[in-house]
Amino acid sequence: MSVVLEKPKVTPEELLRLPKDRRYELVDGELVEKPMSWISGALMVRLGRFLDAYCEQHGAGGVSGSDARFRCFPDDPDKIRLPDLVFIRKERLTPELGSAGFITVPPDLVVEVLSPNDVSYEVDRRVQDYLNAGVKLVWVVHPQSRSVHVYRPGGQGVILSEHNELDGEQVLPGFRLPVCEIFRPLEQLPKTGGGSARGTSG
Repeated sequence: MSVVLEKPKVTPEELLRLPKDRRYELVDGELVEKPMSWISGALMVRLGRFLDAYCEQHGAGGVSGSDARFRCFPDDPDKIRLPDLVFIRKERLTPELGSAGFITVPPDLVVEVLSPNDVSYEVDRRVQDYLNAGVKLVWVVHPQSRSVHVYRPGGQGVILSEHNELDGEQVLPGFRLPVCEIFRPLEQLPKTGGGSARGTSG
């Protein structure tokens, strides 16, 4: 007779003690590594600059990168998500935000930049977690198709190609950015026989 040993669950406090050079989320008590490719990181930084410039100009709030750990999910109090970029409105920023190692209020905007190893159903679950937690706007950046998928609570996703414009809607009033501007780093990649990045004008 074989005995199946149940794997012990990891706690949020144990997650905090792990090395900082590995990007882990905590889902259903299990560590889920969230690595990022070089190009995904480059696109994240570029979009973050546009968002940060908007916040500086309008005094809108704060933008944070992928080091911010969020513990704000009503279906699982111990779930930890690690968005690639977030925006939180100024009136919701407090000195205590994240002082315990986790941010317990949902951001207003979440940006996820996909890497080659991302699995579609895991991305869908991540998006749904954010929307259920109260996030007003989620952007999922797809480097391979040069598109951005936009999600809102209670609505269907919208796919924007590089010929469209990204709109901050009510979360970032007045923020507008041609989608092609996000993907400029792709044009710096060397062209190879395996398929080169397409150039864009403008």
